[in-house]
Amino acid sequence: MNESVTLLACQIDVPAMTTATERDAHTDRVAAAIDGELTAGGPVDLVVLPELGTLEYARSCFDQIDEMAESLEDSPTINRLRQVAMAHRTPVLAGMARQADPQGPAGAANITHYITQTLIGADGGIAGHYDKLHIAQFGDSTEKDYFTRGDRLLVFEAGGFTFGTIICYDIRIPELSRILARRHGVDVILHPTAFCRDETFHTWHAFATTRAVENQVYFASLNRAGTDFGESMLIEPWMDETVPLQRLGTDETFARWTLSRATLDHARAQYPFLQDAREDYDRLPAAAERK
Repeated sequence: MNESVTLLACQIDVPAMTTATERDAHTDRVAAAIDGELTAGGPVDLVVLPELGTLEYARSCFDQIDEMAESLEDSPTINRLRQVAMAHRTPVLAGMARQADPQGPAGAANITHYITQTLIGADGGIAGHYDKLHIAQFGDSTEKDYFTRGDRLLVFEAGGFTFGTIICYDIRIPELSRILARRHGVDVILHPTAFCRDETFHTWHAFATTRAVENQVYFASLNRAGTDFGESMLIEPWMDETVPLQRLGTDETFARWTLSRATLDHARAQYPFLQDAREDYDRLPAAAERK
């Protein structure tokens, strides 16, 4: 096991856009910026981009989803970012809108769209992808009008650590993080997000801290930049008044977050409450039986 792992957390600006040409120009700029960061600052173990990092998070953009979404097999976004991954021998976890043609008659009506994080390996190949399991439809979110929920998890290794991936609204469903931590043994939960500053924004940081501490994992919550977004954060597996919260501002930032094996081991040894978790909560009676 490695003693530490370093992420390049890319809190990026995403401009207004409604065409694939604008999407690709944005991706080219971001890829060049990541390449520059890795060239100047040295290697990392994983590059992470926010939810739907290729698209403006707005109905005007989603209305063009048939043009803006990409298939994994023919994706300008993946093709551009794989150049960075291969040049620096560094995997990249990229947020995009994915389209898939399900079984059945051909035609636009059968195209399904997903909010996806795609893992591009250090060799440029697609190492896996995660389609968001829970689709938000409240506050500034209108995802159910455009996207379908996924049906599988993404767990992978990087830098000697085990990572699990969730996306934005998934944070509010504790069972998902619990399964990743307790059944799949992840050390880090990656949480790419597009948290708008609507009425849900205030609770985001509390949820992130809770998911980290209750599952004794690092929790890396990565937002896009901008005054309506921002404040990405890294939560340690134990947080109290002595542990500073690593939180970004609202500007575009490429932050290097280093995660320590010793910090994980200490939290799990010092506060071994997960050993007391039961497997039968759903079978326990809710009231005493009457005699």
